Amino acid sequence: MTLWDGELPFYPGSRLAAGFSVPLLIVILVFLALATSFLAILPGIRGRSRWFWLVRIILSLFIGAEIVAVHFSAEWFVGRVSASTSYKAFSAARVRASVGLQVGLEGINITLTGTPVQQLNETIDYNEQFSWRLGKNYAEEYAYALVKGLPDPVLYVAEKFSPSSPCRLHHRYRLAGHYASALLWVAFCLWLLSNALLSMPVPLYGGLALLTTGAFTLFAVFTFASISSVPFCPLRLGSATLTAHYGAAFWVTLATGILCLLLGGAVVGLHYARPGALRIFLDRSDKDPEGQAKGGSPLILSKPNLQTTTRL
Repeated sequence: MTLWDGELPFYPGSRLAAGFSVPLLIVILVFLALATSFLAILPGIRGRSRWFWLVRIILSLFIGAEIVAVHFSAEWFVGRVSASTSYKAFSAARVRASVGLQVGLEGINITLTGTPVQQLNETIDYNEQFSWRLGKNYAEEYAYALVKGLPDPVLYVAEKFSPSSPCRLHHRYRLAGHYASALLWVAFCLWLLSNALLSMPVPLYGGLALLTTGAFTLFAVFTFASISSVPFCPLRLGSATLTAHYGAAFWVTLATGILCLLLGGAVVGLHYARPGALRIFLDRSDKDPEGQAKGGSPLILSKPNLQTTTRL
C-alpha cells in the first residue's frame, strides 16, 4: 500500500451507500412485467370470471416472486448499532457512526455510515458485501478487504464471519443459506407445477402441489432458523454491542409458506366439499349464464327422418 495524506488504510474506490440489489430488482421487474401482461387481458374476460382471474394472478405471482426474490435479499438476519469506534488502523482517531449488518442466503452486507457523514475530512459512507455462495470464496474476499484497507468497524464485523473465526458464524450461516436456498428452489418448481395443474381439469392435484409448495417454503424458514438459533457471537463496537434479529425476508417467507398451505388446503377442501364452487373460481363451470344470455341459443341438429332443425 502507499501513503494517502500520510494516513492508513486506503480506500481508492468510490464509497457508496447501501443500494438496491440488482438481481432482486431484475426479479421484481420480471414479475411486474408478467403481472402487467396478465392484467392487460382482463378487460377481455366477461362476467365474474374477470375478478376470479385477478385474484388468482395476483396471489400466484406474489408467491412466485417472493420465493425467487428472497434468494437475493440480505434481510434474513439484520442488526444495526450506533457507536463511537476507531476508524482507521494505526490511528487513535474515533468516529461516531452507525454500523449495519445484513445476513442473506448468499452472504453478508456490512454498512458504515457516519453521524454526521462528514468526519475527519472524509465521507464515511460504506457498503461492503462478502459472499459465500457457490463459486465464491469468503476468505479471499476478506483478504482483499484487508489489502484494500476498509475501515476498522467493517473489517471487525467481516472477520467474525470469516472461516477462521472462533465464532463459527461462517459455518453456521453458510450452511443455513445453502439448505434454505435449495429448499426454496424446490418450492419454486412446485409452484410452477401447481399453476400448470390448476390450469387443467385436475384441481385436486394442483391443490396438493400448492400444499407441498408451502411445506417446502416453511422447511426453508425452519432450516434457517434452526441452524442460526445458536447464540449469536457478541459484536462489540466501542462501548456498544451489535445485536441482530430476523429480518423482513425471513418473515415474508414464513407468511408466504402459510399462505400456500391455506390456499392449497382451501382447494383440496372445496374439491371434496363444494366442487361446483371450485369450478366457478377456477373458471371450470360448464355453463356461463351471462355469456349465453348475450350470445343467443345454440345450434341444435337432430336427425328424425333425416330432418335438420336449426334454432337461432
